[in-house]
Amino acid sequence: MLVALTGGVASGKTSVSDRLSARGVPVVDTDLIARQVVAPGSPGLNRVVEAFGPEILDSSGALDRRALRERVFARPEARERLEAILHPLIEKEARRQVALHREADYVVLVVPLLVESGLFKDADRVVVVDVPESVQIERLVERDNVDRSQAESMLAAQATRPNRLAAATDVLDNSGSIEELMEATDELYEKLTRLSRRPPRAPRMP
Repeated sequence: MLVALTGGVASGKTSVSDRLSARGVPVVDTDLIARQVVAPGSPGLNRVVEAFGPEILDSSGALDRRALRERVFARPEARERLEAILHPLIEKEARRQVALHREADYVVLVVPLLVESGLFKDADRVVVVDVPESVQIERLVERDNVDRSQAESMLAAQATRPNRLAAATDVLDNSGSIEELMEATDELYEKLTRLSRRPPRAPRMP
C-alpha cells in the first residue's frame, strides 16, 4: 500500500514521518530526493544550469538554492520550467525507492507539493498534516528567521488549505502540542497497519 504524506510548509510533516519511521515504516522523502537529483555533477543540475544560467551555482559548483529561488519565485513561467525539469526526475527516483520496499505492508511517501504537482495520484491513502495558516506563519517566522510578509508569500505559493484537505483520506491535526501530534500519528500507524493487512474485497457479482 502506498501512503502519500503531505501538508503545507511548517505543518509538521517531518515529525510525523520520523515517528512512523521509528516504528519501522519505510519512508521515502521527496524533499531529500529533490536534493539528490541536483547534486553536483548530476544530469539534473546540468539541465537546471542550462535553463537558468551558471549564476545559480555557488563557488564550489553546487546549487545555490537561494539564488535559484530568487529567479523563480513570483515568476510562474520560470517555476513551471523548473518543475518540468525536476518533477520527472524526482518521481522516477521516488518510485524506484518505493519499489525497494515492495514486501512491506505499506510505504510512506513524503510529498510536500502533492496537490500542487499532481504527482503520485495512484497513492492508496493521502495523509494531510493540517495546521491553521496563522500557526504556519508563526512557525515560519521562528524557524526560518523570515519576516511575516515573507512567510505569507511562502504560503501563497502553495495549495490552499481547503484544496489540500479535499485530497485527504486521513487528516492529522497539528494545531496542538507535539505530544498530541505523536499520539495521533501512533493512531494513524495502527489504522494503516490494519488497512494494509485487510484482504481485498471480492468483486461484486453482476
